[in-house]
Amino acid sequence: MISSPIWLPATLVAGAMQAWRTAVQRRVSDSLSLNGAGLVRYLYGIPFTLVLLAAYRLLFPRPLPALHPAFLLFCAAGGLAQIIATNLLISAFRHRNFVVGTAYSKTEAVQGAALSFFLLGENLSPLSWGGIGCGVAGVMLLSTGGRKMGPMDFLRALGQPGAVAGIASGFFFALTAIGIRRATQAVDTPDPVLAALIVLAVTVPMQTVLQGGWLLWREPGEMRRVFSSWRVSGQVGLLSALGSACWFTGFATAPVALVRIVGQVEVAFTMAFGHFYLREQMQRSEAAGLLLVVAGVVLALAGAL
Repeated sequence: MISSPIWLPATLVAGAMQAWRTAVQRRVSDSLSLNGAGLVRYLYGIPFTLVLLAAYRLLFPRPLPALHPAFLLFCAAGGLAQIIATNLLISAFRHRNFVVGTAYSKTEAVQGAALSFFLLGENLSPLSWGGIGCGVAGVMLLSTGGRKMGPMDFLRALGQPGAVAGIASGFFFALTAIGIRRATQAVDTPDPVLAALIVLAVTVPMQTVLQGGWLLWREPGEMRRVFSSWRVSGQVGLLSALGSACWFTGFATAPVALVRIVGQVEVAFTMAFGHFYLREQMQRSEAAGLLLVVAGVVLALAGAL
């Protein structure tokens, strides 16, 4: 279960960094293709990832730990799932606005809880499951975009391309969390932060090769635009490295479902960035949905105590 209290501050910081990174990445996606906008978080994240690992080892020197034979497989699986999830999330943004696209992707909390139960054998308390339900209700209310919707209208909305992309994004983000948790467990060290940074330093270059290779094959001209966008894309890389380091630390020290439930605070940060940074209007239903998300996080934390 929970192996270190560091998971909570790490998850909260991760939520803030991810909301900020996603807002900046959406600006990049306006000038790049889907795969180009996805690549920048990995390509420009490599130097920051390596600096984070080097700085941590300088502050807390210890030999590099042994790695389980399946380590690279778990890194590759988690990394590939994250590439797919990010592309789907960017696709959702192009159909709906920033807040609504993120809201649909936050169904990953309940999807992650189910997947971690079946794949990792992780169990949650009834109170935490109540928090999941409350949080999902909140993000679904957010997904209405301020419109009054009946049950049939809501079901039809779930079949729209933006909703399908957002929910599918949540599924692959849940798979990412499971792959990364297994990868951190395959690092033979009692230091969860070191394990998380090692996984990050290995996974991000893998992702760069995978998505960069695909881009060179399918859209060779897009690579020039990826490099020419370095001013904004560098911000995406920095925020992605910081956010992923915190997410990976959370996955290394607590159950996947619990991290993802608390990570729903990202929705609050997302709404703030959407309103102040992207100038998107906040509706009353979005405020009510936000309160439900916060209540879900509180219930999940209470259930973990």
